Amino acid sequence: MPVPMDAFDDVRPATACLDLLPGPVAAALRDWRGPVPVDEIRYVDTDPAIADTELLVGHYGPWLLEQSANCVVVAGKRAGETHLAACVVLSTTRVDVNGVVRRHLGARKASFAPMDTAVGDSGMEYGGITPIGLPAAWPLLVDAAVADAPYLLIGSGSRRGKLIVPGKALAGLPGATVLEGLGVHA
Repeated sequence: MPVPMDAFDDVRPATACLDLLPGPVAAALRDWRGPVPVDEIRYVDTDPAIADTELLVGHYGPWLLEQSANCVVVAGKRAGETHLAACVVLSTTRVDVNGVVRRHLGARKASFAPMDTAVGDSGMEYGGITPIGLPAAWPLLVDAAVADAPYLLIGSGSRRGKLIVPGKALAGLPGATVLEGLGVHA
């Protein structure tokens, strides 16, 4: 079931809201070459105070949890070097950092990246990081369930606002690899 756009007060094409998005996200949308037309990506203006998934679900209703995805930044370490990657999983799951992610990155150890690193290196706000506009050098790991979703609500790069994006658009982002089992149920 697609995200019901009428559940939100203000839904617009994301390209009409570039001034509300962080630089890297706006640039990625401006230069969009994804597997779906850029006009299928929508911007939802939301209150930054309820940016976290749990608060959004409490405000809009439990249906939102099933139709949302989270993007988290992980750090994989091997031989004294650290490499960052982004992982996108359904909000009903958690990232399998020490299994799927660690193995895929060939890291001896993997963990969530420190907040200042995730924010500083992505150019986005903590709690709003989105896979659209991430640094090109970062691997982007997308759970197969995300890729298969018709539409999902994700971060916009800022705590203010969300994006509604087809799952296949996320799977088709530069550097994206679709992985089974990236998101696991807690």
